[in-house]
Amino acid sequence: MNVQFKKGVLELCVLVLLDKKDRYGYELVQKISDQIEISEGSVYPLLRRLTKEEYFTTYLQESSEGPSRKYYKLTEKGRRYSHHLVDEWKEFSEGVNKLIKEGISHE
Repeated sequence: MNVQFKKGVLELCVLVLLDKKDRYGYELVQKISDQIEISEGSVYPLLRRLTKEEYFTTYLQESSEGPSRKYYKLTEKGRRYSHHLVDEWKEFSEGVNKLIKEGISHE
């Protein structure tokens, strides 16, 4: 898949996944990787930036499978931002889909 496509939607994917429940970094990577091929290294810098911008808070939680895990929790600011991005995505993707349909139907 086009790298620029992935870079553009990765932030949106992380935010919407955290809207429903808190998750740790590797869990986010796995969940996104189920749908989009991404590298693990692309998610962690994004998590650091979004935490610094106060869209997330973090906390440690014990794990039965090893060391404590850092969980990311969406803040109210992050939730508003997430919903704004979803609205933008819907508008954007609808426009692109219309153009694709128009382009394909005139072949």
